[in-house]
Amino acid sequence: MATPPQGNPYATAPQAGGPHPYAQPGGHPQAPAVPPQQPSGNPFAQPGTFGPPQAHPGQPYGHPGTPYTPAPPHAHYQAHPAHPQPLTPACRFCGGSPAVPVTFRAHRGLLVVMTFRKLDGPMCGTCGVAVYRALTTETLWQGWWSPVSLFVFTPFTLIHNLVVSRKVKKLQPPAPGQHGRQVDPGVPVHRRPLAYVGLVPVLWLLFMIVSGLTQNP
Repeated sequence: MATPPQGNPYATAPQAGGPHPYAQPGGHPQAPAVPPQQPSGNPFAQPGTFGPPQAHPGQPYGHPGTPYTPAPPHAHYQAHPAHPQPLTPACRFCGGSPAVPVTFRAHRGLLVVMTFRKLDGPMCGTCGVAVYRALTTETLWQGWWSPVSLFVFTPFTLIHNLVVSRKVKKLQPPAPGQHGRQVDPGVPVHRRPLAYVGLVPVLWLLFMIVSGLTQNP
């Protein structure tokens, strides 16, 4: 039977710390093995993924070191701007306030011609009273000179102005320095001589009625 070959009897045992017995002559020394290092970056990121780092427990938005702050209640509801308040009307003559929208009328009744006039818009107490007195006086001395005006239009105009004048008479006068030049109200209607011109056709009508009654037996 053949005996297996033995090791080289002339080989010397390698010394501890010496060169590698199988190292190639003239070759470069082998670098010591370095243990693999963990790649830098997010330690919790999954391999092969791209994009921003994923959130992990304790950091809900994926920003390390940033604590989570809950949103205050009703944060999702934005405050709507308040509705604009309606503008206070200003007097059409002086620009003062308070003022109220009114309409004053005047009527002129002649034998064959009748005219109607009006002034409307917001008026303060002072200017409103001035317009009321002017148009009412104009109607009192120019509105009686036709049968239709005498019985219909003039009485209606006077009553209308009297009712509307109560609105402006209840207003407080505008504050000083907050208005322009106001219309002069003048004296009241009953102190104006032209207001009594309207008594002429009324007295004439009464005279005709009384004369007709007295002439009949």
